[in-house]
Amino acid sequence: MNNRPALIWFRNDLRLGDNPALSAAAEAGQPLICVYILDEGGDRRPLGGASLWWLHHSLAALEAALAAHNVPLLLLRGDPAVLIPRLAEQVDASAIHWNRRYGGPERALDAALMTRLKDAGRTVKSHNAALLNEPWEIKTGGGTPFKVFTPYWRAAVAKGAFAPPQPAPARLVAHPLPGSLGGLRLADLALLPTKPDWAGGMRQAWVPGEAGAQAALARFLDEALHRYADKRDVPGIEATSRLSPYLAFGDISPRQIAAATAFHAEANDEPAMGKNRAKFEAELGWREFAHHVLFDYPDMATRNLNPKFDAMPWRNNAGEIRAWQRGMTGYPIVDAGMRQLWQTGWMHNRVRMVVASFLIKHLGVDWRIGEEWFWDTLVDADPAANAFSWQWVAGCGFDAAPYYRIFNPILQGLKFDTKGDYVRHFVPELADLPDENLHALWEAPPHILRRAGVILGKTYPHPIVAHADGRDRAMSAYRALETPEG
Repeated sequence: MNNRPALIWFRNDLRLGDNPALSAAAEAGQPLICVYILDEGGDRRPLGGASLWWLHHSLAALEAALAAHNVPLLLLRGDPAVLIPRLAEQVDASAIHWNRRYGGPERALDAALMTRLKDAGRTVKSHNAALLNEPWEIKTGGGTPFKVFTPYWRAAVAKGAFAPPQPAPARLVAHPLPGSLGGLRLADLALLPTKPDWAGGMRQAWVPGEAGAQAALARFLDEALHRYADKRDVPGIEATSRLSPYLAFGDISPRQIAAATAFHAEANDEPAMGKNRAKFEAELGWREFAHHVLFDYPDMATRNLNPKFDAMPWRNNAGEIRAWQRGMTGYPIVDAGMRQLWQTGWMHNRVRMVVASFLIKHLGVDWRIGEEWFWDTLVDADPAANAFSWQWVAGCGFDAAPYYRIFNPILQGLKFDTKGDYVRHFVPELADLPDENLHALWEAPPHILRRAGVILGKTYPHPIVAHADGRDRAMSAYRALETPEG
């Protein structure tokens, strides 16, 4: 047995189960040093406020899970390019393991570290813990990356069953931590909001960590998978998995989700179960596709994938942006979504499309402003899915919605929140309006508004833009991009 320690560098893989880096080191029989570094160096994108809140609680859960094996979690803050080689030298690590990330700056950091550590005579191994398939494993017949989701996912499914998840190691052996390492307490990382503490709604809505992820998966399979295909677009009911933040932090892996979904569907052999399973797995596939695009286009969060959109004449009105952020646009479905985001750190996917379309197309705001707001306020702010989805709505990404697809927030509310359950929950000042008036209340007779206690411009805002005006303005701007010069 090699008594020199193996260093396990946790990043966005904060779990023990199906953690290939941890399993590989444990199987080698070496004593372990587990470390998490709050990255404050280089050009890696800092986490937003909501993500930092989640990170705190996910790290607390990981600390407890490792402590059950008598293994401490070493917490550091700073630049991993400096700290990892220093730590490896201080403890004379013979091996360093980590799970791969797919953003450009992260890959550059890992490549440089791998070279430096190997040059120092240490074994370095990276593993896949975040994806069902690596970006280089799914290619077109011509060997190029896919730019359209449907053929991409068809090719991924054609490969056969996904790799099974690995169980958590049965036994972990800790290496003593020298006092000179300068480890921090979790509280020292200052990840939680304090003045003010705006995280009350998130505490009510979420249980971060590996156990919370497994509980959320079990709840989804038992209570919602059977209606997923038909009801996933209805925001007022629990018909989605809500697993996205757990995936973003690696509290759970896509392999664990796919395996549990397959087992549940096969154990409940109902006529509709195959349809629901396929639809849910395709949503895992959409996340995969976003990461595959990020691998080839690492600046996806800041650059239009379609350069034609570089000429878009964005309006970027500060007052309108602020109204959108606060959920005070005068469109109930938009405002409900933005308030759900602020309160819980999450938003239903159908409503995400509606609020993004409203910001970009009705208000003429650069999609990157919306992407940045989501990055700061979402607990599931994923570097691939967030940017990819905003470009999809804007029309400038791969396999994007066509420019003339402009979500009508009134019709979207009527279709997907017919009884108003979602709006009434998050916009309670409209709770007493009749269903038929809720999504276009400015058209309601005055006595209906009075009876519901609604005073437009006082208790609830007038629409900040008329739907027809916003749509016409967007169509003009988009058509100008389609018209060749000269």
